[in-house]
Amino acid sequence: MKIIAVIPARYASTRFPAKLLKDLGGKTIIRRTYEAAVATALFDDVFVVTDSDLIYAEIEKHGGKVVMSIREHESGSDRIAEAVADMEADIVVNVQGDEPFINKENLEKLIGIFKDDPDNQVDLASLMTPIDDWERIENPNVVKVIVDQNQLALYFSRSVIPYPRDREVGVQYYQHIGIYAFRKAALIAFSTWPMKTLEASEKLEQLRYLEYGKKIKMAETRHLGIGIDTEADLEAAKKLLERYPDL
Repeated sequence: MKIIAVIPARYASTRFPAKLLKDLGGKTIIRRTYEAAVATALFDDVFVVTDSDLIYAEIEKHGGKVVMSIREHESGSDRIAEAVADMEADIVVNVQGDEPFINKENLEKLIGIFKDDPDNQVDLASLMTPIDDWERIENPNVVKVIVDQNQLALYFSRSVIPYPRDREVGVQYYQHIGIYAFRKAALIAFSTWPMKTLEASEKLEQLRYLEYGKKIKMAETRHLGIGIDTEADLEAAKKLLERYPDL
């Protein structure tokens, strides 16, 4: 089984333009993320895929592997599918470009789902974390997921799922953490499918996989990534790196 990691790296960012090229402890964020992915030793290969000449040059000049995205894409899956179409791979792991402090345990959980699936029943793997705060549960910016007894995703929503008609039942709510591992075949197929109504309504690309009958298996984690979305996040990351230089 050949496993590769792909790091989508867009230059534009509404909240923090050019954030991936900002300095973090003497290296750009995207370079630090790339090197951290390589250092996990979990992957047969690691690539950055970008729409930016500047990001392309940054990775290339430091000896990394980078692919230029040719087309504009509506979703991360489409962008990754284009990048890996001609690559030899069985499993493709999407590593977030703005999370330089990679949690190896989370990536091992995703890869482990496929290693424990000898009949190739699972098409995607992703992560979820328990949430108990009702403000977060009701927040439409926090994507929720419900699963069956085998940890296969039943649905993802910005709404509260399941609806708490009886709060005494004691349902555990889960937030979806948008890190994915794909079978390459499912990823390529995704890029050929027209969007259906559930995805269009919720604006959640993972629903396209469910609408077309693909199986998404979830792994539970309490180790959340440290994303850099704002200047404040970057300053916090710098302080963290000063305190723990081996991160």
